[in-house]
Amino acid sequence: MNLFATKPLKQMLDEANDVGGEGGHGGALKRTLGPLNLTLLGIGAIIGAGIFSLTGTAAAYYAGPGIVYSFVVGGILCALASLCYAEMAAMIPVAGSAYAYSYATLGEIVAWIIGWDLILEYAFGAVTVSVSWSGYLLSLLKKTLGISLPDPLLMLTQSPWGDLVTLADGHQTHGYWNLPASFIAIVVTAILYRGMRESAIVNNAIVVVKITIVIAFIVLGWSVVSSSNWVGNAAATGLASLVPPEGPSTRAGETITSFGWPGVLTGAGVVFFAYIGFDAVSTTAQECKNPKRDLPIGILASLVVCTILYILVALVLTGVVPYRELGVPDPVAVGIDRIVELRHWSPGAAKAFTFFVKLGALSGLTSVVLVMMMGQTRVIFAMARDGLLPWFSSLHPRFGTPHIATVVTGAFVALCGGLLPMSLVGELVSIGTLLAFVLVCVGVFVLRWTRPEAERPFRVPAYYIVAPAGAIACIWVMYGLPRDTWIRLLVWLVIGFVIYGTYGRRHSRLTAASTKG
Repeated sequence: MNLFATKPLKQMLDEANDVGGEGGHGGALKRTLGPLNLTLLGIGAIIGAGIFSLTGTAAAYYAGPGIVYSFVVGGILCALASLCYAEMAAMIPVAGSAYAYSYATLGEIVAWIIGWDLILEYAFGAVTVSVSWSGYLLSLLKKTLGISLPDPLLMLTQSPWGDLVTLADGHQTHGYWNLPASFIAIVVTAILYRGMRESAIVNNAIVVVKITIVIAFIVLGWSVVSSSNWVGNAAATGLASLVPPEGPSTRAGETITSFGWPGVLTGAGVVFFAYIGFDAVSTTAQECKNPKRDLPIGILASLVVCTILYILVALVLTGVVPYRELGVPDPVAVGIDRIVELRHWSPGAAKAFTFFVKLGALSGLTSVVLVMMMGQTRVIFAMARDGLLPWFSSLHPRFGTPHIATVVTGAFVALCGGLLPMSLVGELVSIGTLLAFVLVCVGVFVLRWTRPEAERPFRVPAYYIVAPAGAIACIWVMYGLPRDTWIRLLVWLVIGFVIYGTYGRRHSRLTAASTKG
């Protein structure tokens, strides 16, 4: 068996369109999505926990008001990868995203690695955000609405290995189960089970709500911005004045050297993860009405919209709050409190504004869970159709969704969300995503040499620069991740190799076809 055998593009497209009948492999997914739906799916996946937390960390400890430049650099890094995704998605419009692209360019073993890696990204991404969703819900109930839960219910709001729960008598203990995290996973599973059209409608409504909240934060905060807060370096002039001089700062009791332009670059590595999610758009390729045109639009448009919003949020946040005060888990909440104070609102108006902002954060996190779980189901559906995984290639006879994959994904996210703390799985999502980005950038470069005649509805400009630069940029960000994250990634990949060796290698449809040939 040739582990590096590639899957022909024509075969991929025929299977995506179910040419020749179902053949026992599940039939074709329903094509219901247009460019607007795809753009909103991308925005739904991107705008989430990142903008509500990472902005403050990067500003307080690394870039100061220069966080604006960090978002510009992070957007450029993601743009390199997104251009490569756009070319691949238009050229190979099938479910599976980077898994399918790697199968066509780098071979089955590499496709398995990236497919298993994408399962890590999307499944644990949904777990991470579901836990964050639980935290925002509790904050909304307790801090905004003044609702205190009785002790038995409090014990069902935190996992056994998560943060301690403070009971009514002041005693702190571990919880039994994070029920809100499991609840949102089950709700999203029910939506995805019904179909892509229904899922897209729910996502579109949620995205409208959270974009409205983000724009309200920008507009209301802009009128009370103090330009003095943007001066990180009084000795500099012009745009350079936003960047504080290099020097030591303290984070969690540890002294670190930050600020200056090196701090801006480090900040770019931190906020890079706030952009993650646009790649999930490519997993819906088999459900697009015109994927060759609409997928590039959805990928690139969602990234452009989110980059603009991120830069404006960073400007307002550092303009109303001195950057050294932003090193907290909820910097946007700090910004809201300062806006309310500076605008001299009444307690009732302040409470209403805070309520709607937190509601927007909850809706934003909901759409991220939805798109991450959707991406997960489409990846394992594609892998099962190729014979590398069992069971998951079946489609529901009425709804036309990969219902087995959806139920299993929902059960996994609900279980892990109820039991695992966010800190354990969060960084795994980042390294998994970056590895996928690297392989897609490499795939674009390889296909330009091996299949120059292939139809490319969208072409990466100056691919010989953009593709290598995208891969190098992602490797650079991966290099800065903690060693423990690398160890967990390697353990996950070893588990994947065991499954591939015992099942996937023996049931591969590509191998079976080449053997018969």
